[in-house]
Amino acid sequence: MAAEALPATSPAAPALSHSTAMRAARASFTGTAIEWYDYFLYGSAAAVVFPTVFFAELGDTASVLASLASFGVAFFFRPLGGILFGHLGDRLSRKQALVTTLLLMGLGTFAIGCLPTAGQVGLLAPILLIVLRMIQGVGLGGEWGGAALLVVETAPARRRGLYASACQLGVPAGQLASSGMLALFALLPEEDFLGWGWRVPFLFSGVLVIVGLYIRARLPEPPEFQAIKEANEQPKLPIAEVLRHAKKPTLLLIFVQAAATIGYYLFTVYSLSYVKNTLHLPQSWALTGVLIGAAILLFAMPAWAALSDRVGRRPVYFAGTLFIALFVVPFFWLLDTRDPVLIALAIVLALVFGYGPTGALNSALYAEQYPTRYRYTGASVAYQFSSVVAGAPAALVASALVATTGTSLSVAWYVIGAAVVSLACIAALTETSRAPLTKE
Repeated sequence: MAAEALPATSPAAPALSHSTAMRAARASFTGTAIEWYDYFLYGSAAAVVFPTVFFAELGDTASVLASLASFGVAFFFRPLGGILFGHLGDRLSRKQALVTTLLLMGLGTFAIGCLPTAGQVGLLAPILLIVLRMIQGVGLGGEWGGAALLVVETAPARRRGLYASACQLGVPAGQLASSGMLALFALLPEEDFLGWGWRVPFLFSGVLVIVGLYIRARLPEPPEFQAIKEANEQPKLPIAEVLRHAKKPTLLLIFVQAAATIGYYLFTVYSLSYVKNTLHLPQSWALTGVLIGAAILLFAMPAWAALSDRVGRRPVYFAGTLFIALFVVPFFWLLDTRDPVLIALAIVLALVFGYGPTGALNSALYAEQYPTRYRYTGASVAYQFSSVVAGAPAALVASALVATTGTSLSVAWYVIGAAVVSLACIAALTETSRAPLTKE
């Protein structure tokens, strides 16, 4: 996979310091961890709580499908968030965009914890749930690109992958916190858990938002963006610049993480439903694997990212994608053993060696493909449309395939097909690990 040459850079960007980069990395990690806590909390609850609380009248199978579909709704609003906040971030302020997205996600999650159930207000309850889920989608759609740029535009060039992985660490940290909170309250008697226990992790988001706002409000703008702003060189319509000058990388980036995205939601969201509703086993067995895998990822992802700084983004990303394709059949074999240790092991291996090498690089891989003038919009649009193509239908398609075919092998072929597409896109992308960021 020979690397292509990137365009020559514009005049030198402002000098970057280690302390500034570390501060940006900490802020990026904290903010994205809160955002993903909110996001994955809904995903876990959609698998184990919401079918009973909001969709029970639909019956066992239909209630699970409807609940997982409500999880997927947010994916379709993430591109809208990417365009809106990408415009704000490229035109006016990276920092203000990030503060606003944090508020949208956090307050939306807090409000879900206050919702009445379907048993109390009928159809209004799932309608309100879906509306709040849409708001979460808009918030997360704008959040990721800004958090990625916050680090990429302040990190030393030779360690950009490692620093940028701080943004991606928010994913396992949020997964760990949300799964841990839900697992803790799931220890309550079932009546108490479904009555009030599930609400506490959602209400806790209000506290996290206050912490996140304090950290982000004190950050300066990234120097790469500040230089353009001071020169009054912001694009009038960033999305138009992306479509005019960056169609090829955008198209490739939309599909490059198809296998990783489908695999991640399969390993962390659908696996909960599969273990509980298909295998009729305790949901805690799958949650244990998610918790252990997320904890290990906090250390494994920086290692994968540091390796990409040495050998390139594409070889590491390629290896992770290939592992997902090769492991998906053994993954279901291990689940189907009905052994709690092997179920947890399957999820841990999939997360550390499949999602780890891909997820760790997304911030650097996406941001490096665009110039500073429209980097927020370009990275956000590509990443969020990828979530629509791959992430939105993942859990729902997996449930429908098993319900229709009666075998998990159908889901495995679904993931393998996505991996073939991803591997082709990785091969076609420009290698950026050693290239300086461009302004134009």
